[in-house]
Amino acid sequence: MSVEKYIASNKDRFLEELLELLRIPSVSADPKFKEDVFKAAEFVKESLQKAGADEVEVCQTAGYPIVYGEKIVDPNLPTVLVYGHYDVQPADPYELWDSPPFEPVIKKTERHPDGAIFARGSADDKGQFYMHVKAFEAMMSNDALPCNIKFMIEGEEEVGSENLDIFVKENKEKLKADVVLVSDTHMISLKDPSVTVGLRGLAYMQVEVTGPNRDLHSGTYGGAVGNPINILCKMIASLQDENNHITIPGFYDKVETYSKEYRQALNEAPFDLEAYKKELDIDDVHGEAGYSTIERVGIRPTLDVNGIWGGYTGEGAKTVLPSKAYAKISMRLVPDQDHKEIAKLFESHFKSIAPKSVKVKVIPHHGGAPAVVSTDTPGYRAADLAVQDVFGKSAIPTREGGSIPICSLFQQELGLDPILLGFGLDTDALHSPNEHYGVKNYFMGIETIAAFFKRFKEEVTK
Repeated sequence: MSVEKYIASNKDRFLEELLELLRIPSVSADPKFKEDVFKAAEFVKESLQKAGADEVEVCQTAGYPIVYGEKIVDPNLPTVLVYGHYDVQPADPYELWDSPPFEPVIKKTERHPDGAIFARGSADDKGQFYMHVKAFEAMMSNDALPCNIKFMIEGEEEVGSENLDIFVKENKEKLKADVVLVSDTHMISLKDPSVTVGLRGLAYMQVEVTGPNRDLHSGTYGGAVGNPINILCKMIASLQDENNHITIPGFYDKVETYSKEYRQALNEAPFDLEAYKKELDIDDVHGEAGYSTIERVGIRPTLDVNGIWGGYTGEGAKTVLPSKAYAKISMRLVPDQDHKEIAKLFESHFKSIAPKSVKVKVIPHHGGAPAVVSTDTPGYRAADLAVQDVFGKSAIPTREGGSIPICSLFQQELGLDPILLGFGLDTDALHSPNEHYGVKNYFMGIETIAAFFKRFKEEVTK
């Protein structure tokens, strides 16, 4: 039986195993799900063992564990290191889900006529990293694994991968490989397959603005004492000018300027602006003046408020002047911007624009560096050929707006460019209610990953 036939004959089981994994609420950001995160790690360990890995271990860290597994066919063969993460984003707000986030259901949609799996983590990243486990199983079952394989599946990607950073630095020999393969990104569409060659970095922090030492009656004190919510809103609004250009001094000092030709080539990727707006139910797009939507999410930095709260938010009315106001703010960064430096610039500026009527605290959460990879490597060529084998056409190289902090670490510590071979779509509602992942994407991904191993061996040994 060929690898392709093995995948086809085991489709039901491959799908049911993924659904079982998706039922585990492995939310790394919320301590109440701690036991579930560890449970997901055990699930990954058992899956790798069943698939045929010789060495599998759950490596404990100061936080959540890293599952490491390997199958060394022949030390003289090339080695592929597979990276993924089993932790997921919080599912809140639960009331906006059409079905419970950890009770996966398969529903047909206009974009997914073959069905999509609706569950938290279906696309980011359980559905995508599990494709590698199943591709590995399919190759092992047919004695058709052409390369050595190592797996490193972590449980803290959604909170910054801080402990993975330590693990990589301390285990360079264990992780030695010829390429890193990652499926945690999306492609343009199944009709226009693409491979991501650039990711933005991230600087994320929480701000706290404090006014009076207690909540006050808004009639007795309103107009005489600074309202932290009002002030916070003004401070946030001042962080961008009328052209949506970020106003933090020094923020753009290291932002790369691209040639007209490069920008033009970037915009040649298939993109339907009207369909984009319709999908999001918006009348127009919004962003930094002078740049297209593709450029805004691929090669330009951003600043966004991810959450804001304070005062009374319950039912009915309460006339209160709050003591405190809070916001979570993230900045997506582009090559040469250092997330630690940007975090310091933000903190200094944010405190400087606060009036004396309030006190400001800035609490850094996590961050990560941008990553750009070359298209002139055996890994990228193997990915392109594998896409051609399964999709029937060459992959389009794209720059993506998201962040995978570990990618730059692979480049710095292991000397390896990550091959970002993702199979999700940008409409999969990542980090949002009703996250989903196409069933067809899942199985085409498994096939393409298996094809990648064959093509990578050919590229390295030719």
